[in-house]
Amino acid sequence: MVCYIVIFELNEPSRLPALKEALKSFSGYCPLTDHSWAIATDKKATEVRDQLAASMGPADPLFVFRSGTEGAWRNSYGEKHSEWLKKNL
Repeated sequence: MVCYIVIFELNEPSRLPALKEALKSFSGYCPLTDHSWAIATDKKATEVRDQLAASMGPADPLFVFRSGTEGAWRNSYGEKHSEWLKKNL
């Protein structure tokens, strides 16, 4: 299982509920900001990209990066998410 950082923008905000459901379909997930999430999965980055792109418009930017070995953050969306990040990043 690896952790990816997913960064996106949506030209049509109405697509956000479907994209959030797609992000939640992975083995683990944690929202970081309005436009970035961390997810845990056994899939390759290209597979993650393609799965999420199905919920997005053709011109919407999407980036999927494998997380590194070190991380730091401030003001996560609560203790639950902070603990998820400590465990999975």
